Amino acid sequence: MTVNGKLEYLRYVLRPLTKEDGARLMAQEGVTLIVPLDEYLEIEKLPFKMTVDMMIEVAFWGQNQCSYQAAEDVISKVLGVSVNDDTVRMVTNAVGEIVYKNDCRAAENAYTQLNTGKLVFPRRKKEGVLYIEADGAALNTRYKDDDGSTWRENKLGLVFSSDNIRYWTDKKGNRQHTINKKEYISYVGSVSEFQKHLLACAIRNGYGEYRQVVILNDGATWIRSMKEELFPDAQQILDYYHLCENVCNYAKYYFKMDESKYKPWSDRICGALKESRYEEVLIELDSFKKDPSGKCPINLKNYIQNNINNIDYASYEKRGFFVGSGAIESGNKTVLQYRLKNAGMRWNVASAQHLLSLRAKKESGLWQQDVVIPVKSQFSQL
Repeated sequence: MTVNGKLEYLRYVLRPLTKEDGARLMAQEGVTLIVPLDEYLEIEKLPFKMTVDMMIEVAFWGQNQCSYQAAEDVISKVLGVSVNDDTVRMVTNAVGEIVYKNDCRAAENAYTQLNTGKLVFPRRKKEGVLYIEADGAALNTRYKDDDGSTWRENKLGLVFSSDNIRYWTDKKGNRQHTINKKEYISYVGSVSEFQKHLLACAIRNGYGEYRQVVILNDGATWIRSMKEELFPDAQQILDYYHLCENVCNYAKYYFKMDESKYKPWSDRICGALKESRYEEVLIELDSFKKDPSGKCPINLKNYIQNNINNIDYASYEKRGFFVGSGAIESGNKTVLQYRLKNAGMRWNVASAQHLLSLRAKKESGLWQQDVVIPVKSQFSQL
């Protein structure tokens, strides 16, 4: 039970139900009853009066269900154990904090090694491509910032290699693919700290070992700057579908929402850009009248010019590169939205971060390696 914000525990007594049980207890322990039971079982010093294995189990369901109440229900049904939702929340937060702090140490170490020139990469690179993706998505918190907003940006990173992509052809003859192994990193905070985590994630997945590195993103300025600092050897690619979305939004405004005009034009322009005929597109945009009101949602010409080195799609596809960042968009849904953006949810930043760290490990297939082992090590003395 919870009293004044603190978790209190009932003290249990082991009392035999029958005379036979009483005789057995007396013979084995020399007592007629055991009180308090938690001391007899030597769990009185354990956090939350749980074994470490039980803490990890509770944390798994705490991050895996849509709410702590749902986790309480599943734990009761699956494990036959009664753990209330408030305890689920505190256990999940405690386990997540351990994982997050381990990630922070790894991130600082990777960034220090980079800045001191201590990162050592093999001279002979192996064939293949290492993909690095990043994106931001809003998270509702309990506290207002200086502008009065309660929304904070969670930055999500994703790293995977071409070695872990499986291709096949579907019944219609279309080539499909799936990523068999990938790693997410999630951080609620500044770009300067997030990039350390992304660097560590990239190194763990082979950065410096592959001949080719590709950074796929939506063209955000902070991602371009991060690429220049941390991954100067990478080929940055502007997500083709974000580009097409901006082309369409521009066309809708310019053609005053006349679908018979804006759709054919945007389809043609996107087709030209897919074929790397961006110089032709820029010449055509030069002929368009400028918007005197300044209400156009995007300056398409400037947008293309700012990304001119990242939209040679014909060349990228010839080299076998992906040109769409659908994997990171999907990651935002599975890592963030599924668990932390349900109706009415608002979060303490620290609690959200700890939960996101667990979500990232689970969705990356790293639960045993990065959750179970470190948490057991933390409590190995108990």
